[in-house]
Amino acid sequence: MNKVALPPTQPLPDAQAWQGAMSDVGLDWVGMQGIALPLELVGKPLMAKVNAGLNLRASRYGARGIHMSRLYLMLDELTQGELTPQRIADTLRAFLASQPEHSDSAGLSINGELLLSRPALLSAHRGWKAYPLKIDARLSAGLTLSLTVGVPYSSTCPSSAALSRQLAQQQFQFDFEQTADKVYQQQVIDWLGEQGMPGTPHSQRSWAWVTVTLNEGETELPVVNLIDRIEHALGTPLQTLVKRQDEQAFALANGQNLMFCEDAARRLYRMLRSQCNHRAFSLRVEHQESLHAHNAVAELSWQEAENVA
Repeated sequence: MNKVALPPTQPLPDAQAWQGAMSDVGLDWVGMQGIALPLELVGKPLMAKVNAGLNLRASRYGARGIHMSRLYLMLDELTQGELTPQRIADTLRAFLASQPEHSDSAGLSINGELLLSRPALLSAHRGWKAYPLKIDARLSAGLTLSLTVGVPYSSTCPSSAALSRQLAQQQFQFDFEQTADKVYQQQVIDWLGEQGMPGTPHSQRSWAWVTVTLNEGETELPVVNLIDRIEHALGTPLQTLVKRQDEQAFALANGQNLMFCEDAARRLYRMLRSQCNHRAFSLRVEHQESLHAHNAVAELSWQEAENVA
């Protein structure tokens, strides 16, 4: 193969900086998607995929595009310690400073799963659970930062529970209709242990997706706090390692915590309004049905009213 020898001082062509044929057409966003980065969040490793980009202003004599390699190099700042709103803001400011002639808006999107150790309900065991999360940040006139977390939980259908209780009543009446008027306590206990559940209510693995818009000046990303509050509000978060006593406690919790998707959405709304101080939030709950071939879904959102003079 023939080798091409270039003079050491010859500059390399910069095609991105050349004038574009349609540079008078601006772009809302241009950048890179799916960049793998090892980040640290709440002291734990987060294997993340990051999207990073800028807008491209319209200009009659503007450049053809942005220099994406500059953004890639600046993303390393995110790996240099705990991921915080300040670190994200500094990275976005560096994006804009790297190509001020092209852009006045920069954006980041960080996707990953945070592993948290969770205790069993009764036994002295713990296990790891993965929580999907997404961080969206945009810097233009100011910084807008939002956090999305996904929390899995169990939901037992109130309608199914009522129908199951009715079946138990009917079965009890049928089994004892030939018995004398007096039914002894031990007979009832024995019946409950052997036949007391002719029908069981259906439960489903469910998901709560909550997005909050953070206030200006926040110094930390409230990931764990938000997850904890969501799980407490819903009451039946999915478990990790369980022994029999944990499984029985989980069954009891589900039986005392019947909810439709509408109930779950309203619980989260009440919790977010009363316990959290965010500029805005939106939520989506998905009850991934075990009865139907489709899911039951509810959505709700709220935004702080603008100050009126």
